[in-house]
Amino acid sequence: MPIELLQESEEVYPEIERMTREAFWDVYKPGCDEHLMVHQLHQSPAYVSELSLIAKDSDQIVGHVLYTRAKVVNEQGKSFELLCVGPLSVRPSYQRQGIGARLMRTSIEKARSLGYRGIAIFGSPAYYGRFGFVNAEKYSIQTSWGANFDDFMALELSAGSLDEVSGRYEYDAAFEIDKTELEAFDRQFL
Repeated sequence: MPIELLQESEEVYPEIERMTREAFWDVYKPGCDEHLMVHQLHQSPAYVSELSLIAKDSDQIVGHVLYTRAKVVNEQGKSFELLCVGPLSVRPSYQRQGIGARLMRTSIEKARSLGYRGIAIFGSPAYYGRFGFVNAEKYSIQTSWGANFDDFMALELSAGSLDEVSGRYEYDAAFEIDKTELEAFDRQFL
C-alpha cells in the first residue's frame, strides 16, 4: 500500500508525539524536545489544522508536518501574518524516501491555495532551499531579537507577496520549552 498524506486529527496526536520523539531523539542534542513542542503547538490558538499533515503507511504514522500562524511586525507597529512550519518529522526507518519532501510540497501548495502570504522556518538551508526557502534577509525580515542567519528562512507563496513585509518575526510562545515540563512529559514515553 502506498504511503498516503492526510490532514491530521486530534485522535492521532499521541501517536504523532511518539513518532516525533523517535525522529528527533539524540539528533541535535542528547534527547529531544520536539515532541513536547508538537504537544504544545497542538493546543495553541496559532495552530493551523488544515495545513498540518501526516504520512501513513497502512495503520502507522511515519511522517508529520505542523503549521502555526506567526507574524512580522515592522518599525511602525504594523503586523503581517505569516505561517511558521515545523517541526517536520519522519520516522527514522522511513527517512530518505521522500516522505518529508512530499509533506512539505503538499502543505506548501495547500497554503498557497488558501491564500497565505508566506512561510518562515528555522531549518537547514540545504534541505529547505529545495522548496524555495531563502534567507529571510531577502525580505527584510529579522528574528524577534533583530538578528539574521542562514538557518532563518522565508518562502514567498505568490509573486511579490512578501514585498511589503519587513520587520521582526514573532512566532508562537508554544515553541518555548520548559525543562521541568519536558522531564515530566517525557516520563510517559518510558
